[in-house]
Amino acid sequence: MRTYSIVILLVTLSAACGLWCYNCVPGDTCTTLECPPQTDRCGTLNIFGVVTKSCLPSAKCISPIKCCSTDLCNSAGFTGSSVLLLLG
Repeated sequence: MRTYSIVILLVTLSAACGLWCYNCVPGDTCTTLECPPQTDRCGTLNIFGVVTKSCLPSAKCISPIKCCSTDLCNSAGFTGSSVLLLLG
């Protein structure tokens, strides 16, 4: 019974905390940002290589904006080969 109480407490605490997203403005460094209550998604917009990332309401998640809903899910997820591996 104690284990269930701990699990319920952790779920309640995580739901009470806001969503965290990367906030990236072109020409500046990326920071992390706790999203305001009216936003429930992390968004990434890439137009011709210029990337902007921030918190968004789900209604704004339309193409070409890519959205996700977990903490820091709008990170730079490059999965290709490293240039260093190709040169070596």
